[in-house]
Amino acid sequence: MMSSQPPSADGNATASSSTSSPFSRTAQTLPPLATGTSTTVDAKPKNGFDKFFEITRRGSTIGREFRGGIVTFVTMAYIVILNPLILGGAKDVAGNMLNPAEIAASTGLTAGVMTILFGLIARLPFAIAAGLGINSFLAVSVVQQVTWPEAMGLVVINGLFIVLFGATGIRTAIFKAVPQQLKAAITVGIGLFIAFIGFVDSGFVNRTPGGPPVQLGDGGSITSVPTLIFVFALVLIGVLVARKVPGGILIGILVSTVIAIIAQAILQLGSSAKDPNGWHMTIPQLPSQWVTIPNFGLVGQFDLFGAFSQVGVLSATMLVFTLVFSNFFDAMGTMTGLAKNAGLAYKDGTFPRLRSAFVVEGLGAVAGGATSSSSNTVYVDSASGIGEGARSGVASLVVGGLFLLSMFFTPLTLVVPIEVGSAALVVVGAMMMAQIKTIKFDNFAIALPVFLTIVTMPLTYSIANGIGVGFISWTLINALSGRARKVHWLMWVVSAGFLLYFVRGPIETLLGH
Repeated sequence: MMSSQPPSADGNATASSSTSSPFSRTAQTLPPLATGTSTTVDAKPKNGFDKFFEITRRGSTIGREFRGGIVTFVTMAYIVILNPLILGGAKDVAGNMLNPAEIAASTGLTAGVMTILFGLIARLPFAIAAGLGINSFLAVSVVQQVTWPEAMGLVVINGLFIVLFGATGIRTAIFKAVPQQLKAAITVGIGLFIAFIGFVDSGFVNRTPGGPPVQLGDGGSITSVPTLIFVFALVLIGVLVARKVPGGILIGILVSTVIAIIAQAILQLGSSAKDPNGWHMTIPQLPSQWVTIPNFGLVGQFDLFGAFSQVGVLSATMLVFTLVFSNFFDAMGTMTGLAKNAGLAYKDGTFPRLRSAFVVEGLGAVAGGATSSSSNTVYVDSASGIGEGARSGVASLVVGGLFLLSMFFTPLTLVVPIEVGSAALVVVGAMMMAQIKTIKFDNFAIALPVFLTIVTMPLTYSIANGIGVGFISWTLINALSGRARKVHWLMWVVSAGFLLYFVRGPIETLLGH
């Protein structure tokens, strides 16, 4: 039988005959699914495909994997539309802009290939696509200093560092140095973060013209039909999951999308950009054109070292440092939360094929820069498919295949409104919050860093920021409370790095002068 002790650097547990684990070969009760159910199965694989992906051993089925993959894709398909809007709407230092149609093709291509690669190598139900934090950073900050090809060259360099850290075990060592209580807090924080994303994207939570930063709906009340459909979808999915209906999240998304299409056909609602009561991203209606031919003109359009001559070695190095820190810890935190939510994490917080996952995720950054789609990373939206029951790389194969198809059927990605997808995110966020029961809040040296980790993620709209605040506060509070020997030396190193990351603005200003 397999041992429950921590896996090796690549996630393979050592053999033992005296202990059993959630993945032992005999019939047993497997880890609870994200829906709160547990499944007793015979863990003997049905065939070679089952054995390779460990579908049965993880308490899943082919049907669950396909449903989970579909749900994950539906939840994160917005990136095919949103990424071109973010990257295509910014002029670089030379006044040039990227072609949105080419960005859309690159986005689908890179997400599809890298997610399939992740499913085959890491064999985990995580999907990869262009990271929203980094693409916004590129569009708002980086291309004000360098050209788009030079900016994408920096993304490639960032990815090469991530791959190096993953392949050498540096990333794994840092991962293992993080205390279990802090890892649990990262999972809880991500759950709160994706729920907050769902509330904001649906219009349930909005900015205020003045006063508090956020408010309920518009002026403290729900005034738009799209937000009402979000509420309906949230209740429907919640009920289906609570009643343990197979495919509950997917069913809820499909039913709510149909209702959204009907509402749009009757009321002719527009975009929220023109009408505050309109749809917040995509308008749910059947497309007039179903098939498009992708344009891969941006593939290979990057300048690896051009930024260093454009802005100087120090400034370019600082840009790479920012990209690496954001990419490194955002993805690490996301994978931590997803693995725990899927019931695949070991007692020390690691998960199967850990090093492989880190390396492939780093390759996603390289591929994203090489195709000008921005750094590709593991998506927290994968939690929606995990909530549907996905437990293996088969779900990733499904997501990747759908991303590749999306290049030809881009109009169909506009059918499901973000309000419906947001409801799934809120439900999954609630599922991930369950990890809070493992945190010892009676010890304030643990409670405060954990609390800061959890609340910083949604309040700053960044997983990396939450991890950074958690690292720094954990290290300082425990060290100054007489527990310095219990703080791993890597926590000091990473905390120092995060301090530099948080003050990078003034440093960049000084370097600019």
